[in-house]
Parts: sequence; C-alpha cells; structure tokens
Amino acid sequence: MRGIRFIAALAALAGAASAAQAADPFLRRTPAVRAVERVGPAVVNVTTEQIVSVQNPFGAFAGDPFFERFFRDFFEPGLPSQRTQSSLGSGVLIDGQRHVLTNEHVVARASRIRVTLADGRDFDAVVVGADPNNDLAVLNVETDEPLPWIPPGRSDDVMPGEPVIAIGNPFGLSNTVTTGVISAVDRSLRTDGRVYHGFLQTDASINPGNSGGPLLNAEGELIAINTAIYQGAEGIGFAIPIDVARRVVAELLEHGQVAPVWLGLQFQELDASLRQVLGLPGRAGGALVTQVHEGGPGDRAGVRRGDVVTRVDSHSVSGPREFYELLNRSTQGQALGLTLLRDGATTTARVVAEEIPGSLVPDLASQLLGLALEAHPGGGYTVTAVRPGSGAAQIGLQAGDRILQINGQSLADDEALERSVLDLRGRTRAMIVVERGRGRYHVTIPLT
Repeated sequence: MRGIRFIAALAALAGAASAAQAADPFLRRTPAVRAVERVGPAVVNVTTEQIVSVQNPFGAFAGDPFFERFFRDFFEPGLPSQRTQSSLGSGVLIDGQRHVLTNEHVVARASRIRVTLADGRDFDAVVVGADPNNDLAVLNVETDEPLPWIPPGRSDDVMPGEPVIAIGNPFGLSNTVTTGVISAVDRSLRTDGRVYHGFLQTDASINPGNSGGPLLNAEGELIAINTAIYQGAEGIGFAIPIDVARRVVAELLEHGQVAPVWLGLQFQELDASLRQVLGLPGRAGGALVTQVHEGGPGDRAGVRRGDVVTRVDSHSVSGPREFYELLNRSTQGQALGLTLLRDGATTTARVVAEEIPGSLVPDLASQLLGLALEAHPGGGYTVTAVRPGSGAAQIGLQAGDRILQINGQSLADDEALERSVLDLRGRTRAMIVVERGRGRYHVTIPLT
C-alpha cells in the first residue's frame, strides 16, 4: 500500500511539472520559433510556367507527301506543337518595394511567374534581373498591397557549427521549416556544367522546391539563399552567402543584369617546365600572368607579367580556369585581394574589378577561337575571317560558315555571344555547332 502511495505521489509531481512547463511559454517558444514567426510571412512560393516545344518524333519525314498524307489521315489534325511546363521554387521578400530574392534557375525561361504568400495571397511577378553566374534573380510582385519583408543580414561572420533555419516550398509543401547547423563555409560545387564557389554548406534539410528560400541564423537574420542539394547524399545542402547576394541584388535593381568584369590580366597554365623555371613546388597551383593590359585594373594595382596568382581573397587558385570562375561571380567595383608569387616571394595586390570594355569580346573571339564573327539575320553568327594557324583553321572552318552554339549556349544575340566567349577564358577546348550549306555539325576547337 505504501508503494502505491509513493507511485501516486510521483505521478502527481510529474503532472505538476508538466503543467508548469505548459504554463511557461519560454520553454517552447525557442529562438527558432520566434525566428519563423517573424520571417515566415515574408517567404513566398514561386510557381513558374514555361512554354516548351513538342518535338515531332517523325520529323525526319517532314516534307514527304506520303507520310504527310498518312499523318493527316490517322492522327488528329492541329496537334499542339507546344505545351506548358510548371515548376516550383521559393523566394523571400527583401524590401518594401515588393522585391523577391530567389534563384535564377527557379525562374529561367519562365513565361509566367506567380508568388504565393504564407497567408494565401497570390500575385503575378516579373523578373527585374537575373544573374546565372551567381544563380540569383530579383522579382517584382505586381501589386500595390503592402507585403511583409525582411532585410538581408550579413554572412561574413558565419561560423561552422552554428544553428540555422531553412524555410521553403519543398515538393510543394509551402512554408516548410527545417533546422540544422552550418556544416562548412566556402565550399565549391560543380553542377549543370558550372562551378560555383563560396557556398555555405548546411545539414538543414533542403529538397527540390527549397531553391530560392531563406537560410536564417538563430536570431532570424537572413544569412543565405538556399540553392542546391547534393545528389545521392542526405544532410548536405548549399546556400549562397547573403553578402554575395547583396552585391548582385544592387546590380540587378540598377541595371537588370550583372555586367561581366575583368582585371586586365591574361593567364597561362603552369606546366612542369614553367614550375621549374619559376622555382615552384611540383604540385603548386596558380595561374601565370602572361599579359597586363596597360592602364587596366591589374596594372594600376601593381600586378606584373610573370606573377603567379595563387589565391583570390580566401579561395585558392589551381589554374586560369578557376581564376575566371571566381571572377565570373564578382561585380564591378568589388575589390579582390590577389595573393601573388613574385621572384620566389609572396606578395599581395588589391585589384578593383571593372566592367569589361566593349571591344574585348571580338578580340577574345579572335584570340581564343581564331574567328571574326558577324551577326546573321536568321540567328547565330557568320564567320567573316579565320586566323591562320588558329584552332579554327586547323579543323577547317572557313569564311561563310555560320556558328549557332558555343559549348551548348545558343547564340541568339550579342549578349549570348558575349557570355559564351567570356566563358571560354581559361578553357582549352570549345564545342561549337556550325552550319555549312544544308548541314549542321558539332565540332571541337582547340583554344589558342
């Protein structure tokens, strides 16, 4: 009997403790709860529609009278040649002007964009500007209604191990909250043929649909934009630091795009013989400066021909390609710290990135591809001259050929040509689609 009374007393004490906990909101209203309550209303679901062409599987028989009569007789006339494809993503309102920050890949090629708030309101939105190099885009919500928003925070003080919160729209499940920690900073990721540097890595669950949503610290500050998951792995997600996003947003709001930049430097790979001549360790990385454009940013900062760039800010540089990958994510006016090897000693230079001069793209096309190009009325670019001894000359390209693509990028306009040519910097080969007469061919050009 005494044992029963003792158990009953313990149960009463447990019940009293539970009641006390329930009565104390501070035991449940954690910093994460408060952060979600404050930021959640500013997180939006982004739904896009894209018009895609439906390919005719029997296109090879187009123009054949027999097959055209066959299809008229046995298939419904007027079959659609296009269809609408929908996709989902996330975003966050970042100012009182109803601007939404999201990923570029969420809205790429969208014909219609809708954003839905946590309270159920939904509106059309338009793209203000997008930057594929940083995978960021800014939308404007088409309404005069006041909308909740949060200001961007900072990411330069992010620490591995600190708790973070992700909010987004995974698999269409709106305003899903996940938590975790910062697993690492300054990660590089190769995806869809691109390499991105400087990511924050987190184990907060990020799934398809989370792209473009906010990553918050424990105080509810916006420190990054969720952007990617690591295929085949669990607990590995990546986010773009908000310090990068702030620079990009400023460019997009002012110009609608991020202008490509340069430092007025050209580079060469370091082979074994060059390493020996320069006295570098056998496996040392770096990009050898072969030309400093007079009066350019690098020249003014004191960079010299023969210097070896080993780091850009905190990022190590293995060669020219990695240098340009880092440069592609920079914005005009941004100061970059270069670590240089010069005459066996380490020195530094602070170089301010500038917008690329308009004359540089034709010069690069001639220098790298060995081609002089002129816009074709039907799209693409006509070869007007081939530089003797160039890679293009070696494979037999000639004046009159029409270049339609470079490394998978269709050359629809001057902007596409500029992006494609600038992306060749630091590469050794380019794959192009060339039209000659009635034939189209994929060929690989060694870059010089």
